[in-house]
Amino acid sequence: MPATAMNHFTILTDDLDATIAFYADFLDLHPGARPPFAFPGAWLYAVEGKEAILHVIAGRDRSVLNSGVIDHMAFTSRDLDGTLKKLKASGIDYELRRLPDWGTWQLFFHDPNNARIELDFDAVEHASQA
Repeated sequence: MPATAMNHFTILTDDLDATIAFYADFLDLHPGARPPFAFPGAWLYAVEGKEAILHVIAGRDRSVLNSGVIDHMAFTSRDLDGTLKKLKASGIDYELRRLPDWGTWQLFFHDPNNARIELDFDAVEHASQA
């Protein structure tokens, strides 16, 4: 039984409200339907999507917020220049790379829980902030 697509990522947080606000602001992901689990959290949906692509489990102690063996989660994105401006204005450190031969832009930064995020932008995007 082969996998056919990525379903979602799950992150842990000690501050659910700040995590939801971060993902709404930077990735335009918003809370939606979630089963009535016995623990706090949220399922975040892309505006145009019908599936929750990021699950957040809340109520964790900051000491257990680590990435384990997963290095990062990646999302296809738009508006590279606007995203760079927003990161700079928010004081969030980032790393911007361009894939050799392909031209795809890869933008890496961390969320408030230290989860590493990659945003991939089309090669035709402009990076005046690079």
